[in-house]
Amino acid sequence: MRTLRVAVALFALGTACALPAHAESDAFAEPRAAMMRLIEKDVALTREFTGAAQFDARVMQAMARVPRHEFVPGPLRNHAYENRPLPIGHGQTISQPYIVALMSDLADVDADEKVLEVGTGSGYQAAILAELVREVYSIEIIEPLAEQARERLARLGYANVTTRLGDGYYGWQEHAPFDAILVTAAANHVPPSLIAQLRAGGRLVIPVGARFLTQQLLLVEKNADGSLRTRQILPVRFVPLTGSH
Repeated sequence: MRTLRVAVALFALGTACALPAHAESDAFAEPRAAMMRLIEKDVALTREFTGAAQFDARVMQAMARVPRHEFVPGPLRNHAYENRPLPIGHGQTISQPYIVALMSDLADVDADEKVLEVGTGSGYQAAILAELVREVYSIEIIEPLAEQARERLARLGYANVTTRLGDGYYGWQEHAPFDAILVTAAANHVPPSLIAQLRAGGRLVIPVGARFLTQQLLLVEKNADGSLRTRQILPVRFVPLTGSH
């Protein structure tokens, strides 16, 4: 996977994080650039956990390109590029930019691949993934958030993202298998349905743990014979995965 991994070796991280031309003139260009520097700093600080000295160039370019201020409530727009989670209503949050970048990097996807996201939220992680892959399927269980995200992603031109209202614990069987699956809420175990819908060679990135106890971001890789290899990445804090399960 990640046929463009060589690009990371060819470009310095500062080059990889340069803002695209269309972003330089917008009102959030400077805060977005500051966010990118904070992400780089966190990458260095967490290297012993993640094993990554830098994230893939395509991931960092997507983080620099997607307008995070479009995915937060209006009163919080001035805080959109701070490297921290922000509330989006209904007891949910938009994840810290570094965590979004980390999960996207761990997914290790190529441009022609298909990804499932469990927990659309505001649509920000889906937008980042849409910059990286051919198709994104995203499920949200909270109806107002699902509708807002659908409208927002359409307005911003992310035509390769398909969303639906539903319980993401059970995945989206009609579009399986997926090359990668990202879960943006903490489960108390890895859902078997998501493992079943992950293709051989694919990756599942999921926070696992109880709401008030330590959660661990896990990377689960599915081998060609169906066996699994699981690695703890680092401690995290996510809102809980909800649903009938």
